Amino acid sequence: MAGRLAILACDGVLPVAIAQAYPEALKITLTGVPHLLGADTEEFPIEHLGGIFARLQEAQVDRLVFAGSLSRPAMDPGKFDAAMTAAAPRLLAAMQGGDDTLLTQVIELFEENDVSVVGAHELLPTLTAEDGLQVGPAPSVDDRADVARARGILDALSPLDVGQGCAVAGGQCLGIETVQGTDALLRYVAETPAKFRRGRKGVYVKAAKKGQDLRIDMPAIGPETIVSVARAGLVGMMIEARRVMILEREKTLQAVEENGIFLTAQAF
Repeated sequence: MAGRLAILACDGVLPVAIAQAYPEALKITLTGVPHLLGADTEEFPIEHLGGIFARLQEAQVDRLVFAGSLSRPAMDPGKFDAAMTAAAPRLLAAMQGGDDTLLTQVIELFEENDVSVVGAHELLPTLTAEDGLQVGPAPSVDDRADVARARGILDALSPLDVGQGCAVAGGQCLGIETVQGTDALLRYVAETPAKFRRGRKGVYVKAAKKGQDLRIDMPAIGPETIVSVARAGLVGMMIEARRVMILEREKTLQAVEENGIFLTAQAF
């Protein structure tokens, strides 16, 4: 008999969508992390890793999904339980690398405790997009050239575990997503003078890093992303097919139409 699903809820609408689709799931979160789930969500200090594992075992959980946006939380070593004390050296070492390195260790910790980590896209397959134009006008030849340029930049940076987005206009890179995130990048692009765009508006490309484990930190866009793309003066956006989530799909596609830009998906 299959075990139970647990949702580790962080900020944003994704945990809500999963909870609606899986009403019997155990809902947990970390102390101090904002989330939109109800009062029945159980809270654990991040320092009490053993408490989390014990609760998952008690609830007969064999699958867990990390859902929502989470920044690296601060930890107080003085509050570590035995499980976190044992895990701390490997986690601290992983923190010196990029997000992928750290998240790989997090997944391994849960799997060592008989809990498989699953991706939100595995639970809700309609979150991602298939190849092709999703909504809006078809990209021009120039737009497609800028998309190709952005894809090349992301491919080159992928081994460095830097970011998941790039804006390009007229072949000129206007910005690369780093630890500050998509919104910060697009604000920066919005402030970029037109003279650097080489006569074009430009595009934004969002894609997973090569070899990235999509079970945690899968790239995602939503209505706010679309508004930010438009405010940045870009003509459209391309996401990687089947490897980027579209949150609040109906609202997102409506925002694309309202802002007069395009949204397309391509496989890398």
